[in-house]
Amino acid sequence: MQIESLFDVPPSEQTTKEWSVDLPLDEQPWNVGLIVGPSGAGKTRVAEALFGKLDAQHSWTDAALVDDFADTMTIHQVTGLLTAVGLGSVPTWLRPHSTLSNGEQFRADVARALAESGSGEIVVIDEFTSVVDRQVAQVASHAIQKQIRRDDRRFIAVSCHHDIVDWLQPDWTYEPATDEFTWRSVQPRPRVELRIDKASHHAWRIFRDHHYMSADLAKASQCFVATVDERPVAFTSYLHFPHSKTKNIKMGHRLVVLPDWQGLGIGGRLDDWLGELLHSQGYRYRNVVAHPAMVNFYARSPRWRCMSRPKRAVTSGQTGVASMRERQTSTRTLSTFSFEYAPKS
Repeated sequence: MQIESLFDVPPSEQTTKEWSVDLPLDEQPWNVGLIVGPSGAGKTRVAEALFGKLDAQHSWTDAALVDDFADTMTIHQVTGLLTAVGLGSVPTWLRPHSTLSNGEQFRADVARALAESGSGEIVVIDEFTSVVDRQVAQVASHAIQKQIRRDDRRFIAVSCHHDIVDWLQPDWTYEPATDEFTWRSVQPRPRVELRIDKASHHAWRIFRDHHYMSADLAKASQCFVATVDERPVAFTSYLHFPHSKTKNIKMGHRLVVLPDWQGLGIGGRLDDWLGELLHSQGYRYRNVVAHPAMVNFYARSPRWRCMSRPKRAVTSGQTGVASMRERQTSTRTLSTFSFEYAPKS
């Protein structure tokens, strides 16, 4: 009553707001939708009315991130899903959810939502990218939509941010504030301009905690850093490969893409660039890799030739979390693949 008196608001027992919504989602196939608009526009209410309960906050423990996924999932399924949404850093998989950055937590939450949704179920996530840096929001949106389309699933983001549209590439958008529904055609994501420069070993300090095998960097390695708008995003390096007969082979040493930039394919592009650089100087360039994302990239690329069948290599160092699906891993080994850069003729 005091507020009504102070601000000359007409007296009433309650206030109401209504929406009349009829989304034509059966008119054509779709994978990704976006309900977008300013705060208070009714996005959440509309989404709940149309699609039921929205994805809730997940319960995370103090165990490794991978141990909070359902026991019915194998370690390969869990890590594959995390990598697919742009969370491909192995050290991150071994840390509790509470220790991760906002961007990493956001990607992990999306992975949990996808993992726990039933077959054919529409996954709806409220406040999509609301708590993360806008650069992270755009990169993560691109990675997530790729996985949704790859699996031919249906996903709806509810967000107050329009800056993710070109990265999420929704098949349709709906704005409750104006009651506007629009079908869209999927377009290429915005270009990311990488600048690659030779770097000193000191640059490795930014990236070393994110490498999946070792934080060590060989003193004889030649190093390069990729930047976007003067911000470091990725690191690569190589070593000379001593061979009794062939003297012109270089080997990939350390390759890291910072977590905020994972999901755009930067690691593969950077290795393509290094392979072409070394080839132009008369060298052959080889890489031995174990990370599933890089193995898949090399296997699909016409620029890389598989040199050997998978081998089992013993890992070094401690994982940090002994419970990392021990029931699924009998020994501490990993499969490695050898590839050689094969430039276009």
